[in-house]
Amino acid sequence: MNKTMTICRIAVSALLLSTTIILPRPAAAGRLGPDIIALFPKEVGEFGYADLKKARQEKWFPQLKEQMLPEHFRQFEQFLASSGTDPNTQVEELAWGLVADAPEAKEDGASYVPSGEQIVGVALGSFNPNSAEAYFKTQKLPTFKSHGFTLFAFGTGAGPNDLFFLFIDSNTAAFGNRKQLEKLLEVRFGEEEGLLRNDKFFPLINEANGSGVVWAVLNPAYTRLAIRQLAPEIEQFPEAAKLVRRMQNLLINIEAGSSVDGRFQAVCGSVEDANTLAQLLQAGFLYKRYQAQQNNPDLAQLIDGTRITPAGDRVELRLSLSDEQMTSLIKRNTFGFKM
Repeated sequence: MNKTMTICRIAVSALLLSTTIILPRPAAAGRLGPDIIALFPKEVGEFGYADLKKARQEKWFPQLKEQMLPEHFRQFEQFLASSGTDPNTQVEELAWGLVADAPEAKEDGASYVPSGEQIVGVALGSFNPNSAEAYFKTQKLPTFKSHGFTLFAFGTGAGPNDLFFLFIDSNTAAFGNRKQLEKLLEVRFGEEEGLLRNDKFFPLINEANGSGVVWAVLNPAYTRLAIRQLAPEIEQFPEAAKLVRRMQNLLINIEAGSSVDGRFQAVCGSVEDANTLAQLLQAGFLYKRYQAQQNNPDLAQLIDGTRITPAGDRVELRLSLSDEQMTSLIKRNTFGFKM
């Protein structure tokens, strides 16, 4: 599987202690409008948001960006740049969703994880659709029409996994796999149900929305997938594996302040599961700090400032990080996960 949105995977790695914990420092909380959320397909399994305009104010963001944002978004930026659009100044916000290849009904299985996925994203900013589309037409890019919109192909446009993009208006551009973009248009025109109709997932998105410059939500299947990718050793412990299979969701909020402030919430299968997970995490963090004390003092200091608290059927993890810690750990390629 290709690299997925790293911020979600980082959150899981924090919970599972399988890798270094690092998060970007935003400048202020970002809130995505419900009209944009409403564009996404109902079956989205991983949904996230980044306020790029505010994140770019951080001196280390250009280096972090290569690790943090998904490969498909970087392709989209390159495509825009070729038409004379400057993505670094004209793209201000990004929302993305991942959709598992398998039908959503299969997610009822306690051990189900996606075996493949497609992406759909929406970039908000200031665009000149007429100028950009005129340029792309001179390049004879593969195109097709859907609901009156022109979809431009990144490549040949022939494969089911090829990427496309379109301008919805002068402030909104969408990119992703053709199937998902067509579904986005069907949702927009009322032909398909959108994410707002997902009674289990949308309330969590609404909860996370507005609580950070970077925030994301994973559904049960994507939570299990991320955990298994980052901590395959969890399968060696039957009781821990059962607990993971019962996990429901993962919420991530990165907030601003005098330091990097991250909040993660693991929604567990029960109050008992949450209490057990909290105990495992606390023990794991102590062990991780012991390992890091000699060869990674930045991580050890970060762990010292981490707080783990069970709250009902959730486990909340809060941590803080200084700019100096952030800069040091970026140099270690902390975000460079390969899936």
